[in-house]
Amino acid sequence: MGEEVNMSETEVAMNNPNPHFVLVHGINNGAWCWYKIRCLMENSGYKVSCIDLKGSGIDRSDANSILSFDDYNKPLLDFMSALPDTEQVILVGHSAGGLSVTQATHKFPNKIRLAVYVAATMLKSGFLTPQDAKDGVPDLTQFGDVYELGFGLGPEKPPTSAIVKKEFQRKIIYQLSPQEDSTLASMLLRPGPIQALQSAQFTEETGNVVDNVPRIYIKTMHDNVIKPDQQEAMINKWPPSQVHVLDCDHSPFFSAPFLLFGLLVKLATQLDISNH
Repeated sequence: MGEEVNMSETEVAMNNPNPHFVLVHGINNGAWCWYKIRCLMENSGYKVSCIDLKGSGIDRSDANSILSFDDYNKPLLDFMSALPDTEQVILVGHSAGGLSVTQATHKFPNKIRLAVYVAATMLKSGFLTPQDAKDGVPDLTQFGDVYELGFGLGPEKPPTSAIVKKEFQRKIIYQLSPQEDSTLASMLLRPGPIQALQSAQFTEETGNVVDNVPRIYIKTMHDNVIKPDQQEAMINKWPPSQVHVLDCDHSPFFSAPFLLFGLLVKLATQLDISNH
């Protein structure tokens, strides 16, 4: 059985030398945030899929009605499930999209050639302990009262959605990005289902070994959202096979698109060489 799979994987790699990148956005964002990277990749002949998670981008669900992480991440899991067993993708997650990538590696390890975390929450089991939350949840208190909250379960219950207020978005998330991109983002960002995200917990599926999927972390040095010391803590706790650094803000797809694109392509190329 193993030999058959290896053979078909090699055949797939030989018949399709250009890998398939699947790009997963963070909270409040949507598939649209990858527009520069998608354009660069497709112009270079790569296959690219950009996923809108539930309540994000053009998915019309209301964030206040999304209360579980499985529900929020369903579009990615459905996408992975529908992939042919012979196809392997390079899964790239930004920010909270790292949680989506980790859940996918627990469920579909054989369909992922590489998991790449870009300024992302990288926790093997999700939020199990207070320390996990300290490492993986943005702490924006230094900027003051920055969140607009939604209370879908009633005012006396914990908030169900959150978004950074418009007047803080550029300063916190896009401080080194082109003005046009932070303007575009301010028009397209949507409240994200924070209760669903906080409930993200993963267990190893029977027979699936999540550590068999190679992982790479891309650090962002001027990140106000997932701060460099948080990124470092997650890297130390669950070491990836490589760590790369970009001299940019939390949103390298806007502030350093050519560097991010070049790095992703280089990682894919390295993978091909090591597989042959």
